[in-house]
Amino acid sequence: MTAAVDTPASVQPPVPPGSTMVTIKVYRFNPEDPDAAGWQSYRVPALPSDRFLNLLLYIKGYLDGTLTFRRSCAHGVCGSDAMRINGVNRLACKMLMKDFLVEGKEITVTVEPIRGLPVEKDLVVDMEPFFDAFRAVKPFLMTSGNEPTRERIQSPTDRERFDDTTKCILCACCTTSCPVYWMDGSYFGPAAIVNAHRFIFDSRDEGAAERLEILNGVDGVWRCRTTFNCTDACPRGIQVTKAIQEVKRALLFSR
Repeated sequence: MTAAVDTPASVQPPVPPGSTMVTIKVYRFNPEDPDAAGWQSYRVPALPSDRFLNLLLYIKGYLDGTLTFRRSCAHGVCGSDAMRINGVNRLACKMLMKDFLVEGKEITVTVEPIRGLPVEKDLVVDMEPFFDAFRAVKPFLMTSGNEPTRERIQSPTDRERFDDTTKCILCACCTTSCPVYWMDGSYFGPAAIVNAHRFIFDSRDEGAAERLEILNGVDGVWRCRTTFNCTDACPRGIQVTKAIQEVKRALLFSR
């Protein structure tokens, strides 16, 4: 499937003044007709201030209502619109077209679903294997004894120890950029380890040993090959590879 989509002149969608025409190549997949999977091209007007998500919404609203993708907040908070844009995992709502456009030249941008998870339709993947790994590391505060009569106090220094990994929005960009995860989906993956890190180094938590034991298994942190794909892909700027190395170090020193 490589055909471009043309709209009849009588129903031509709006073209904003000053926009540049861009070709968007989308990898399409329909579970009802899997043999027809392939690339489909659309010509879309773009302004430098547009987000890539705007162009997908334009396609769906004006050119092809069957195009399927996830989106919600459109502000880089929910993480639902993770996809591979020009071969790199990104959030569509955080990619500005000014970073793609070249003056005087019509460009082509490719978009496809993130790898390593089953594709349900077009750019939508089944996130359940990803969330299974997230739940497996027990990403919640574990304490014992009676409930406190006030909030659990923590110093700014103690909070700073794990502050970076609290930023995760569970978009799966890091995990599905990992070559190890592509090859073997049983690997916990970077996002699960990042969320374990967030509690392992929390001074209020008592479950660090249990989480470290979970991540010490065959599908845990030792599968990481330090390619830094995950760090590059994170839309929140989390030092993912660094967090994984810190969990490895904690395991070594806990023996």
